[in-house]
Amino acid sequence: MGDESEQEFSGGDTGIVPPRDDAWVVGNEPFVAIDFTGAKTCAQGKS
Repeated sequence: MGDESEQEFSGGDTGIVPPRDDAWVVGNEPFVAIDFTGAKTCAQGKS
């Protein structure tokens, strides 16, 4: 995304958050994520 747009997902949805974009949970429902980002990419931080 990288353009400050927003997406909203609900239970049972699948989504993609591109590297260096932020994600957070709104509310208090349980959340499970599978992160495929490698440590090298994650350690670079935001540019």
